Amino acid sequence: MSHEPQDALSRTALGVFRLNGQFLAVSEKLAEPAGLTAAWWQVLGAVLPEPLPVAGIARVMGITRQSVQRVADLLVREGLASYEPNPAHRRAKLLAPTEEGRAAVHRIDPGHAELAALLQRELGGPEAFEETVRALERLSKALEAVEGAGPGHP
Repeated sequence: MSHEPQDALSRTALGVFRLNGQFLAVSEKLAEPAGLTAAWWQVLGAVLPEPLPVAGIARVMGITRQSVQRVADLLVREGLASYEPNPAHRRAKLLAPTEEGRAAVHRIDPGHAELAALLQRELGGPEAFEETVRALERLSKALEAVEGAGPGHP
């Protein structure tokens, strides 16, 4: 029996774990001059388009609700976000960025744009960058589709 799929899965997981660490490190560097952490930036970024409940942010980000709740509470305490009433749910308030929070995220834009340009060049241009993004999105969707499947599961 070939171990190629299993080896590919192991290499993929190790690569993704390494990428996660690399993205966290570069995100910390980008966010620091704006007075944010990578986690603060991530949560604020999730609610820039529209306010979301903490559980919704956690779903989008693929992390635990408790982790998002801790960051959301810190953002509110620091005046970077606020809790708003949620018409769909009385107890699950919506997290929304304040003007100060939006301004902090926008201070990251120049460094973010510079990093994007550098990565695009390193990957070989816009098409190669887009191909990389599509491959990661396909991998995420495939993993979602098989989540929970494993020995003894269909």
